[in-house]
Amino acid sequence: MNPIYERSDVVTVRPAHPGDAEAVRAIRNHAIEHSTALWTETPQSPAEGAVWFAAHLERGSALVAEVAGEVAGFAAYGPWRELTGYRHTVEDSVYVREGRQGLGIGSALLAALIASAREAGHHVVIAGIEAENTASVRLHERFGFEHVGTVREVGTKFGRWLDLTLMRLPLGRDGDAGGTTTD
Repeated sequence: MNPIYERSDVVTVRPAHPGDAEAVRAIRNHAIEHSTALWTETPQSPAEGAVWFAAHLERGSALVAEVAGEVAGFAAYGPWRELTGYRHTVEDSVYVREGRQGLGIGSALLAALIASAREAGHHVVIAGIEAENTASVRLHERFGFEHVGTVREVGTKFGRWLDLTLMRLPLGRDGDAGGTTTD
């Protein structure tokens, strides 16, 4: 039998806590250094990582996936845009530790993140994905995200222009825009 079918690794997704900061920063920095998932070439310092992570912890918008007691991935959502008119829309991030891809970790994280965003009362989740990252595009498609456009050559990394694919998942049941609240 193919060993991949014999895996007994159990993925546990839970809310992130302050002790996860360094593991999450290591995953982010690997993506910064080796992929086009994050459009920067400067790894996060421990202080920068702590500030980024603290904002997500304060919002309750960060999750980690553990496999055999190790942080094997993380997911977070944050404001898509800062203006108040966008307050019901968030953007997701899902990252899996190198060597752990293909084990269902990304799916477990995205499912939990969508549920968390819905429970928090958000209306839409946006995914901004480097257009050649077909694994991420397929992952989001499996969860019902629709492709809403690709913006050509809006970023650069590793000496080449990058295209940004935008996808969206509506979370609301009734299509309202937040009712009549003025918050």
